[in-house]
This record gives sequence, C-alpha cells and structure tokens, in this order.
Amino acid sequence: MLTLKQIYDNREGVVAGLEKKHFKNAAEAIARVVELDGKRKSSQQQKDTAQAEMNRISKSIGMLMKEGKREEAEQAKQQTAQLKQDIARFEEAMKQAEEAQTQLLLTIPNVPYDLVPQGAAAEDNRVVRSNVGECTETSTVGNWTANVQNDNAKLPHWELAKKYNLIDFDLGVKITGAGFPVYIGQGAQLQRALINFFLAEANKAGYTEIMPPTVVNAASGYGTGQLPDKEGQMYHCEVDDLYLIPTAEVPVTNLYRDVILEEAQLPVKNCAYTECFRREAGSYGKDVRGLNRLHEFSKIEIVRIDTPEHSDASHHEMLDHVEGLLKKLELPYRVLRLCGGDMSFTAAICYDFEVYSEAQHRWLEVSSVSNFDTYQANRLKCRYRRQEDKKVVLCHTLNGSALALPRIVAALLENNQTEEGIHIPAALQPYMGCEWID
Repeated sequence: MLTLKQIYDNREGVVAGLEKKHFKNAAEAIARVVELDGKRKSSQQQKDTAQAEMNRISKSIGMLMKEGKREEAEQAKQQTAQLKQDIARFEEAMKQAEEAQTQLLLTIPNVPYDLVPQGAAAEDNRVVRSNVGECTETSTVGNWTANVQNDNAKLPHWELAKKYNLIDFDLGVKITGAGFPVYIGQGAQLQRALINFFLAEANKAGYTEIMPPTVVNAASGYGTGQLPDKEGQMYHCEVDDLYLIPTAEVPVTNLYRDVILEEAQLPVKNCAYTECFRREAGSYGKDVRGLNRLHEFSKIEIVRIDTPEHSDASHHEMLDHVEGLLKKLELPYRVLRLCGGDMSFTAAICYDFEVYSEAQHRWLEVSSVSNFDTYQANRLKCRYRRQEDKKVVLCHTLNGSALALPRIVAALLENNQTEEGIHIPAALQPYMGCEWID
C-alpha cells in the first residue's frame, strides 16, 4: 500500500508511475486519497480543540462548586456534555475518513521504479539477458529472436509423459478436474528430485527453510496484496473464510506482519516448498495444455526482508541465484525486465525468467523475481529499528520463484529427449538417482 509520505513528497511522480502501470483514473484516485486525508486531519483538529476545551471547563467545575456558583457549574456541566457529543462526532468522522482512505489505497497498485520500461503488454518487456542469443537493453520481446534449435521431430512433454508413463492427466481429471495432474513413477521421482535440488541450493545460498500452512486467512491475503486484487483467482474456503495459497510468498512474508525487526537481523532470507493453487479462470487453448498452466503445482519460493538501502543488492542476488539454477539444469533461458503494463499489482520492479521449449517452439515463464519496495511492508506493518537513531521505519520486501516446477519439468523432458530416453542433467542426477528416464 502506498504511504501518504510517498504521495505528498512526489504526487506528480506517483500519478505518472500509476499511469505507467495503466491504472485508470490515477490522478482522480490520488486526489481522493488527499481529500480524505484532509477530512481526517480536519476532524482530528476539531476533536483536539473540543477535547482541550472540555478539559478546561471540567477543571473549572470543582472550583465553581467550591465558590458556591452552582448555576455556573451546572452550565459548565452542560457544556462538557455537549462537547463530549461533539468529540464523539469528530471521532466518527475521523474513523470514516480513515477507513475510506485505507480501502481506496488498497485498490491502488504499487508505483514502478524509473527503470521499469513503458509498455502495455508482454511483447513490450525488455530482454536483458539470455544464454541462447544476442540481446541489448533495448531488445523487446516483440522484436527479439533467440538462436535456438527448432527440431520439429521433438515430442511435446504431454506425449513424452504418456510414452514413459510419467504423468497421467486423465487420472487427474477423474479425481479432481483439469489442471490437477497425477505424477507416476519416475515422473513423481523427478518432482521430488527438483524440490530437493532447489531447496539444497537455497540452503547453500543462506536461506532458512520454512514449512508454512498452505491455507491463509484474509488478513494474510491483504498483507501481501493478493486481496483484493486477485480474489477471483484464489480458491476460497467460504465456511472458514480461508484461502488456498497461490504462492508461498503469502504465508512466509506474513510471518513478519506486525513485527519490528532489528536492523542487525536484516536481510531476512527464507525459502519454502509448498503446493500452490490458482483458479486460472478464463485460461484455455494450446497455451494451457499439459503442464503449461495448472491449478495445483509445486514451487520453491525465496523471500527476503531488507533495508531500503540494501534491497536493490538483494534483488540482484536473488536474480543471480535463479539464473544459477537454470545454468545448472542446462536449460536455454532468457531474463526479461517487465514493462509497466505487464507487472503485478504489488511489484515496484520485476524480472521474469523464461526457458525455451524445443518441442513447443516457445518460451515458458518459470520464475518472477520482484522487489516490492515498502508497498507490502506498509500493508503488513513490517518494520525495523535502525541502529543509528533507533527510529522505526518500513522494511522492503522481495520474493521470487526458485523455481516453479511444472514448466521446468516440461522443458527438461522436451529439451533432453533422445532416442535412448530422456537425459537427466548432471546437477540433478544425485537427487534423481539415475542418469536417464527410459
């Protein structure tokens, strides 16, 4: 949630940033926030004035009674009674203005950093790094092509899954519905190997593993910004008013809701393996076939809580970590800096990692690594105490997939298929216990 300080310090910049994210009526929304804050301040001032007057009159009542001025004392009592009513009315006006302001701020997205490129959709994202082709800072997805092999003889992963009896999509439909696959034999083994590999790499990088709940309350959803923005995309357990998590970012970041950390504790580095649940309403067609878009999937998430001064360095360390995983898995990948129109509601800056599918001839997103600045921390009231002056200020929060499994599995199967079987990358073999799926 944007802070009032952000708005007052740079109102024009905030509006321009929201427009970069294609947030409609940005100027009007910010003007309304300021108007409501003015009403809150005015009511606060009226309340304080009335409270001071009531205190002054209340002190005089005893003296008037001692002096035998009963009539004046009674008038004073009547005045205090009226002032009490006025104070209650001013408090209610303050409360209403503050609640309206908070509800409005919850619907306003984060302001993107200056580094975020202009653009409306995925084709405007910038390709900033790749291991399969040349790219520059001005290369957009729309005009960038990779030097990759397009082998028409390669089978897509859903056919390989059937050929080697790795994943049964039809059984998943029978048990639950589309988007809930059943992993079998070496398919299940591959899932477990990737989970253990990603967690081991995160541990080496200094992340503390967390095993959180996979259902959260509404307060947690609001804390990280999934609510109210993505309410329709989350599975809601209505009887208990709980939500199935779309990512481990939600429960892990909420560990620090209403917490004041010491600066010496930062950066906090956590990782977690969880199942993730997304309704993906409206998804259909070839882009969602097989493992391309699931309703339930496994993912390892890395989360950091940091100081504003160090969060950019943390962000780049997280990007290097994810890139290192893809290098060890020997997958063709590229890194995109997302444009304003393709960024999430909560991110100030975001980089996506995509791997190339040699059978589907397209790029598959496998990770998003974001810096949220103070946006989530303000919702969470996640703060730290500075060493130098003991002042309590908002943290920065960051998170990234390291990694999401479905499209990694798809790319591993499709890109490593041979006549002898599917070759397992060397880094994964100790976790898989074999070199081949055959």
